[in-house]
Amino acid sequence: MKAHTKESQAAMTPETSLQALKDGNERFITATQVVRDLNAQVEATSTGQYPFATVLHCIDSRVSAEHIFDQGIGDLFSIRIAGNFVNEDILGSMEFACKLAGTKVLVVLGHTACGAVKGACDHARMGNLTALINKIEPAVEAVALPEDEASRTSGNINFVNTVAAKNVEMTLNDIRSKSAILKEMEANGELMIIGGMYDIANGKVTFYA
Repeated sequence: MKAHTKESQAAMTPETSLQALKDGNERFITATQVVRDLNAQVEATSTGQYPFATVLHCIDSRVSAEHIFDQGIGDLFSIRIAGNFVNEDILGSMEFACKLAGTKVLVVLGHTACGAVKGACDHARMGNLTALINKIEPAVEAVALPEDEASRTSGNINFVNTVAAKNVEMTLNDIRSKSAILKEMEANGELMIIGGMYDIANGKVTFYA
């Protein structure tokens, strides 16, 4: 499969871009990945890049967007930070990727058994990690159940995964409220902003409706 060109990127819509990610994840799950000449893609993208999607996801070693969506060099802008939240720098990166570089879909991808979310559930405190955990803790507070504090820890994997999903939802809200550029692109139909959850047990991405 060849790297994307300016023409092939322009031909994609937000809907077809999302479908390309869904199709890629299906290939990943079924071990039918496309055969790519990555060296040829390196050469083809040496004079320019034309990705069709931007993915914000966790640093977790099991969650690599290029792999789980079966994409090659030059296909995705990949933004990674523990807990997949946004700040000013990440929003700026997204605005560059979508407004200036032309990606058609922006995905916020959480995942099951997220270590950063577990840390937030346990209110972990350690060096610079403390500030990062603080940014995820609002998602913990936003999940009402269970009420029993003993069940609101990393030991309750169902609670952890519910918080991870809530964190994606809150990050989507942050993107729309803190980036007028991305919100306007979405309103104009130029960009789709969508969340999803990756299951580390089976490799499947479930996108939000």
